[in-house]
Amino acid sequence: MQHIEARAGAVLHIDLQAVRDNYRLLRGRLGTAVCGAAVKADAYGLGAERIALALYAEGCRHFFVAHLEEGIALRSHLQQAAQIIVMHGSPVGCEADFLAYQCTPVLNSLSQIRAWQRLAQQEQRALPAIVQVDTGMARMGLSAAELAQLKQVPSLLDGIAVSHVMSHLACAEDQANPMNRRQLDQFRLLRQLFPDAKGSLANSSGIFLGPDFHFDLARPGAALYGVAPVAGQANPMKAVAYLQGRIIQTREIPPNTSVGYGATWRSTRVSRIATVAVGYADGWLRSLSNCGIAHIAGQAAPMVGKVSMDTITLDVTGVAEADLYPGALVDLISATNTVDQIAEKAGTIGYEILTSLGARYQRHYMNDTDAAGFRAGQAAGNTNQEEFTPALMGSQGVSV
Repeated sequence: MQHIEARAGAVLHIDLQAVRDNYRLLRGRLGTAVCGAAVKADAYGLGAERIALALYAEGCRHFFVAHLEEGIALRSHLQQAAQIIVMHGSPVGCEADFLAYQCTPVLNSLSQIRAWQRLAQQEQRALPAIVQVDTGMARMGLSAAELAQLKQVPSLLDGIAVSHVMSHLACAEDQANPMNRRQLDQFRLLRQLFPDAKGSLANSSGIFLGPDFHFDLARPGAALYGVAPVAGQANPMKAVAYLQGRIIQTREIPPNTSVGYGATWRSTRVSRIATVAVGYADGWLRSLSNCGIAHIAGQAAPMVGKVSMDTITLDVTGVAEADLYPGALVDLISATNTVDQIAEKAGTIGYEILTSLGARYQRHYMNDTDAAGFRAGQAAGNTNQEEFTPALMGSQGVSV
């Protein structure tokens, strides 16, 4: 077994088999609807290239990104059968890049529609696109006024092959919220303007709202990566990300000693403090100051003091001395401290925890059977890995 170089301050373990299993679970709930995947923001911080390859091997063919640059980067790793859909549509003047890199724009406004139509006229052929309509989120998509204009002048869509009409749910994680049904009714109404187009409404949480919301194409994101899709219910998804930080040093402090910036925490007894090489520059949010928790050899260790740029400090008074050596790995995201639990302590959502995970982590992909280049690197000894303790993953039992 190869070992991750000791110089890595922290290790982010990403279980690709869990991603595959989550995709299967979501796809299984959809009946005849197609299951796509949102891989925007570098697959929610976990690595779009390897995530997309794993999902492609599972049969996923619709990949959603936010920006054109994300789509261009992803295209070089996916076969032509994969459709890469850019949800923000085209930046002004960049429409031709969509053809060059085989990406499909989501058209969110009449100005984007007109620009795409001009390119279709230049190309003298119909160009594929998805049209987004605003059903109540007031963020992106054609407004009621724009849709009225489109209804009056249907020739605005000449030269555009609209494959799908989509919208986005604002409150899908709250199944009892009446906003869900209002948006569904509005979506059904607006779809009538595009009689030949398929529908796409459900995100991760929308899949769990039931068949009425599934239409033809779902586009889950966070649930693929282990985030709970329904508020207040047991999470059916498998955890994907596990984070371990390395101890830099430990020290013993007397009672009434402050720790960290602002002296926001003081010891009430003789205490042992461990400094760990993870901070807000790595996406460990400052809102976890004095309220986060870590585990060392299964023993809970509260975070004390403010989160610094490059470090956090733990009260490890109750941890065995033998487990506190420099370089020892501390469990930060684990089966006993999940992404959703961390998000609750931080006053945010699991999406933010994942997408904040920083670039300085050594990334360790488990069960990576889909990236030929990565396997070649392993064979050449260029990818360092160390054994990942299965106990960290709780009952899921995935090993390196």
